[in-house]
Amino acid sequence: MAHIIVVGNEKGGSGKSTTSMHVATALVRMGHRVGALDLDLRQRTFGRYIENRLAFCASQGLTLPCPDYRELPEADTETLKPGENVYDHRLSTVVAALEPVSDFILIDCPGSHTRLSQVAHSLADTLITPLNDSFIDFDLLARIEPESGKILGPSVYSEMVWSARQLRAQAGLKPIDWIVLRNRLGAQQMHNKAKMGEALASLARRIGFRVAPGFSERVIFRELFPRGLTLLDLKDVGVGNLNLSNVAARQELRDLVKELRLPGVTADF
Repeated sequence: MAHIIVVGNEKGGSGKSTTSMHVATALVRMGHRVGALDLDLRQRTFGRYIENRLAFCASQGLTLPCPDYRELPEADTETLKPGENVYDHRLSTVVAALEPVSDFILIDCPGSHTRLSQVAHSLADTLITPLNDSFIDFDLLARIEPESGKILGPSVYSEMVWSARQLRAQAGLKPIDWIVLRNRLGAQQMHNKAKMGEALASLARRIGFRVAPGFSERVIFRELFPRGLTLLDLKDVGVGNLNLSNVAARQELRDLVKELRLPGVTADF
């Protein structure tokens, strides 16, 4: 069975597609077979990222490691079983096709609550939730008392993950390993940064996730997307001397892959 990695958060702009592309490409570079799905059927940022990569390689005569990206197949509603949801059918069909040829299947979810996202979370062996280091994003995980910072209770996204965990337990599947990534961390030790760290640590113990550092705010991520490149491709496309920011970003990716604790994976790339 392929190990399924879901990248999810119901808020846009948290770095889901950047995280998805870098994790998927890192795994391929380490020799793993990686299937890839984008469940944001409208924006398709992850899918467009991979399409950009293939187009750039074709135009430059390059061969760069790339995940096996698949579109969700269309479904003939007349062939559905009684009561079967069409989106469930489309997702299960493509996952079944990828499983025999993949060590990992990475699924990027939309920044909104959809049926596809719900089902994908119930399939997750590993769940990665990128989170901007802001209490605006934190509000998707939990509600807090503004003066004391006391956690009042889980919020909408945490409740959805809890439902997915219950479905997996009922099916006899192993628990989801949930990692929350603190993305766009500032370099300085600011008061808000410290308070976010305390709040996440408290919530992690309460609802069961691990906290890991993600990617700092860097211009290079915006520059890589049009060519479909990742931090790991820079030397392959002629960037001989990496600047300090690029070196630091590559180390962040190594640390992230190591922290995911995926089966059979080391951060050697």
